[in-house]
Amino acid sequence: MTIQRITNDDERKRITRTILEGLPDWFGIPEAREEYIEASRGKPFFCAYEAGEPVGFLYLKETRKDTMELAVMGVQEKHHRQGIGRSLFEQAKKEAARLGYSFLQVKTVQMGKYESYDRTNRFYLSLGFQELEVFPTLWDEWNPCQIYIMALEKRDFS
Repeated sequence: MTIQRITNDDERKRITRTILEGLPDWFGIPEAREEYIEASRGKPFFCAYEAGEPVGFLYLKETRKDTMELAVMGVQEKHHRQGIGRSLFEQAKKEAARLGYSFLQVKTVQMGKYESYDRTNRFYLSLGFQELEVFPTLWDEWNPCQIYIMALEKRDFS
C-alpha cells in the first residue's frame, strides 16, 4: 500500500466518487455525496493505493485560520482494519502541521446512534482525537453531530 498526495482536481473528484459510492452505510445520501465530491477541488488530498488502485482517501479543509478539518475520509470496506485510514490520517496530520495549523477537527455522528458510526467514533478516538462538543441538530435530530479535536505540534510534520 502506498499513499500519494493528489493535486489534480479531476483525479480528486474521480477518487472521491469511486470510494464514496462504495460506502453506502456512511455516504448513502446522493446529494451529500455529490457535495463531498465537488468540495474535493483544491484541497490537501491524499489517496491510498493497493496494486495501483485507489482503496482510500481523505482531504482536509480550513475551518479557521488555526484549524483544519478532516473534511471527509473513505476506505473501501474490504480494506477496513488494515491501517489504511491511520496511514492516510498520519499524512494529513503532518500536512496540517506543516501548513502551520494548530488544530485538527473532525465531525461524525455521535456515538450510540448507529453501529457503523460507532466504529468511526472509535477509530477517531484511537487516533488521539478528543471530544469537543455535540450539536444535537446541526445535521438533523437523527444524526447528532459529534465534533472531535486534536492539537498539533510543530514536531508532527518533521
